[in-house]
Amino acid sequence: MKVLHLISSGGLYGAESVILSLCRNMNAGGDQCEVVVFGNLPRPNLELHEALVEMDVKSHVLECSGPLDRTVPRRLRALIETSDPDVLHAHGYKADVYAWLALRSSSLPLVSTCHTWYDNDMAARVYGIIDRLVLRQYTAVVAVSQAVEERLKDAGVLPRKIWLIRNGIDLNPFLSIPLRDGGIGTEHTLHIGLGGRLTREKGIDVFLRAAHGVLEVLPDVRFSVAGDGPDRVELQCLIDELHIEGNVRLLGRCLDMPLFYASLDMLVSSSRQEGLPIGLLEAMASGLPVIATAVGEVPKMILNGRTGTLVPPEDVEALTREMLRLLGDPHIRTCYGHTARRLVSKEFSASRMTAEYRALYARSIGEKLGAH
Repeated sequence: MKVLHLISSGGLYGAESVILSLCRNMNAGGDQCEVVVFGNLPRPNLELHEALVEMDVKSHVLECSGPLDRTVPRRLRALIETSDPDVLHAHGYKADVYAWLALRSSSLPLVSTCHTWYDNDMAARVYGIIDRLVLRQYTAVVAVSQAVEERLKDAGVLPRKIWLIRNGIDLNPFLSIPLRDGGIGTEHTLHIGLGGRLTREKGIDVFLRAAHGVLEVLPDVRFSVAGDGPDRVELQCLIDELHIEGNVRLLGRCLDMPLFYASLDMLVSSSRQEGLPIGLLEAMASGLPVIATAVGEVPKMILNGRTGTLVPPEDVEALTREMLRLLGDPHIRTCYGHTARRLVSKEFSASRMTAEYRALYARSIGEKLGAH
């Protein structure tokens, strides 16, 4: 079986991690994956392409100028004909639309993964409307959470076309990180981290304001944010405005996330919207206690009071309170971290996710063959 993935990538984040895991696991199992990454001009982000090349996965860069490049469908169609896949798998609204435009008269099965929908501004809402119209024409659409599944149904995607496949991760890089003892009995500067793209939906402004509240009580705690994005300047201004620049760092893109997790005592996710975030799974597999907002599929991952703590979105006081509580209780941090690692190892592995996607591809190929 040969699968061609298509994505417009902004860096190595959740959707990219899913693609890397699927390529690694399917290729190791005797299937074949290739990837097309949009080279969005004038500043293409090719981190995913470079990671794929390093893995010996065939990756193509397809140049794209602006939000609507009329030459892309023709060039994409030619690339697909050369690759000759059994399935095309799109990730994100841009890939969804261009894949449909390139293949609307083709019998090739079209699969999309809807990682999440952001509708915080007018542009995102318009893109979302177009995406939902296009997805109705797809052979199958994957929802990574029940919330996304319900939105797909509301958008008119036939229930029989929707597959709920929860994300999974390759565990080995994170299981090698030693489990923590919570810093018990040691002189240790506590370190709290957040990983994610610097955009409004990730709620990093909420994290920074909560960090300010923590530092008023515990002035030696360190905070780090791994990731980049369009809100970086605005967030740095907020750090300066709160006078927490001595304790808080925006690290930019982090190429070694296991090393980042190994440096932390706790991970926070302050998102306003989520699907099933890969970063939380990675942190939990690393044995980190987690505080997260109760959005999307997060409550299915964070068992409140067992693997971490849930707080309402945009509630700075609740997030501050929970960070202070966990910082003051090394025993509970240790318990949360150990339980989190066991849960991810059992339920959120890349091998489980890959098997479910492979079944979806096989069903989609069979349906297309049966229809022709």
